[in-house]
Amino acid sequence: MPKQVLKYIGCICVVLGLGLALFNVYDTFRAKKSEEKILAAYNLKNDLDPDVLIDPDMDMPEVELDDLSCIGTIEIPSLDIKLPVTSEFTYDLMKLAPCRYSGSVYKGNMVIAAHNSWFHFGRIHSLNPGIKVVFTDALGNQFVYHVAVIETLSPESVEEMTSSSYPLTLFTCTLDAKNRVTVRCK
Repeated sequence: MPKQVLKYIGCICVVLGLGLALFNVYDTFRAKKSEEKILAAYNLKNDLDPDVLIDPDMDMPEVELDDLSCIGTIEIPSLDIKLPVTSEFTYDLMKLAPCRYSGSVYKGNMVIAAHNSWFHFGRIHSLNPGIKVVFTDALGNQFVYHVAVIETLSPESVEEMTSSSYPLTLFTCTLDAKNRVTVRCK
């Protein structure tokens, strides 16, 4: 009798594991659809004055999309990624698109967080130094960076994440969600 119980428990575990894997695949594609919809709306709605002079102390201009506010787009051509970036960070917003975690591109201290799904930042661990990263603000100004360093930080390393001397930092969870893949750009 105990062997049969173990078989049933094993079958239940396999079914639950498959269910979780399928949910993760669904969630990845849901995030892709959401990002595409936001990016399309962002491109249509971006009617800000491009002749505004940039002051490092000014707030980053935002494009309002229903209940979502975007400050620009992040592009990593080598990964074929172009994503809208929301103006603030919440876990719910991060399901939709990458989020500004802290800082400003104008002050040279911006940190952007995204999920580690295939279509968001799930592949940034594979970037090499020198790879181009482009942030385009809501006014259309492009800021071109290159990957300088890729490191792994603990979730508790918030100060280290946000106070580096690099003008742009991208991060996401590692696959096991125990640490953060951190890409520093100059």
